[in-house]
Amino acid sequence: MAAVIETHSLGFLVIVLALAVSVRGNSEGDALYALRRSLSDPDSVLQSWDPNLVNPCTWFHVTCNGDNHVTRVDLGNSKLSGHLVPELGKLEHLQYLELYKNNIQGTIPKELGNLKSLISLDLYNNNISGTIPPSLGKLKNLVFLRLNDNQLTGPIPRELSSVSSLKVVDVSNNNLCGTIPTSGPFEHIPLNNFEHNPRLEGPELLGLASYDTNCS
Repeated sequence: MAAVIETHSLGFLVIVLALAVSVRGNSEGDALYALRRSLSDPDSVLQSWDPNLVNPCTWFHVTCNGDNHVTRVDLGNSKLSGHLVPELGKLEHLQYLELYKNNIQGTIPKELGNLKSLISLDLYNNNISGTIPPSLGKLKNLVFLRLNDNQLTGPIPRELSSVSSLKVVDVSNNNLCGTIPTSGPFEHIPLNNFEHNPRLEGPELLGLASYDTNCS
């Protein structure tokens, strides 16, 4: 009798675990499918993004790890237009978000600050507007932040100065304002990565001037 109960318990546990994997996979798939719905895709590069699958690991342009967590989204130079969605912030294992050289508009969702595993955020050469979210300062594994050649406004968030892992920051060719940070990782970022922002002043003078001068 005990053996029968143990077998039933084991079977129940397997079902529970399977459901947990399915729900987890679907949450990531739902997040990516929300992105698909927000984008115009003239070349059908997102055709394989089927929300009826258990998880998105079989979709083209999506990479997963051994636990079926999404770690990469590679959609650079894909002729996509539309806007980013806050649901992307649910991809907590995502390491690379590559959406460069498209025609994406709208703003950068503050929810991207929830991507605690993110190494590379490449949104350059789009038509993105609005400000750079201060929440990106929470991305403590971020190495590459390339937002150049967009329509971004406002200051460079000082929260980014605390991201010690940052090696590359490029915000050139936008409409940013204020001054350029000089602390933390910004000590080693070349000034040409900030050029062609008509309202962006030179490097801030710590203790001598407010960094948001002429920035509203």
